[in-house]
Amino acid sequence: MAAAQFGGDKKKGDWLLASAERRMVAWMVPKVPGWLETYHLTMLTLAWSIGIVLASMAARQSLHWLWLVSAFIALQYLTDVLDGAVGRHRNTGLVKWGFYMDHFLDFIFLSAIIAGYALLLPDVPWYWFMGLQVLGGALMINMFLSFAATNEFQISALKMGPTEGRLFFVLINTGIILFGTGWLELAIPFLVPLIVALLAMMVFGTQRHIWRIDMDYKKASRQDASTSPDVS
Repeated sequence: MAAAQFGGDKKKGDWLLASAERRMVAWMVPKVPGWLETYHLTMLTLAWSIGIVLASMAARQSLHWLWLVSAFIALQYLTDVLDGAVGRHRNTGLVKWGFYMDHFLDFIFLSAIIAGYALLLPDVPWYWFMGLQVLGGALMINMFLSFAATNEFQISALKMGPTEGRLFFVLINTGIILFGTGWLELAIPFLVPLIVALLAMMVFGTQRHIWRIDMDYKKASRQDASTSPDVS
C-alpha cells in the first residue's frame, strides 16, 4: 500500500474569518513581487517577533508603542497566510520545509508576544506568564500530535483559528493604549484557567476522534480476518 500523501500543506478548519481570509489571499497572491519568495515570507516571522519584543520594551515608557506591536502582528499575519499560497500559485513551494519552519516560527512569534506582555507588566508575577507560555505550547502540541495521528492538519476549534487569535492580541493592545494596563493585570489570573478549560475541551475532542479512528481500524481488521480464506 502506498504511503499516505503528506497533509501538512492542507490546513483544515472553519474559523469565523476563514471565508473573508481566503478571498483576500486569492486577491493578494498574484500581486506579491516576484523577488519575494515563499521562504522569504516564512522567515519574516523572525523579524516581526524581534520587533514585537523591542516595541514592547519601548511601551514601558509610552503605551503608544503598542500600535507598533499590533502592526508587527498584522504583518506576521499577512506573511504567514501568503507564504504557502504564493508557493502553490508559483509551484515553488517547499512543502515539508515550509511546514516545519512556518510552525516552529509560529511558536517563536507566540513566545515573543507573551514575553512582550511580561516586559510591559513587571508587577504581574512571572508564573502567570510561564503558565501562558506552557498553555500556548500545549495548544500547538495538541494540534501537531493530532496531525501526526490523522494526517489532517486541523487549525481551528470552536470557530476560532489563528486569525482570530492575532485579532485578540490586537484588541488587547488597543485596550491597553486606551485604558492602561490595570485591567489586564487583573484579567491575567482569570485568563489562564480559561485557556486551561479550552485546552481540556480540545484534547477531549481530539482523543475521541482518534479513538474512533482506531476502533474503526480494529473493526475493519477483524472483518478482513474473518473473511480471509483458511489456507492451512
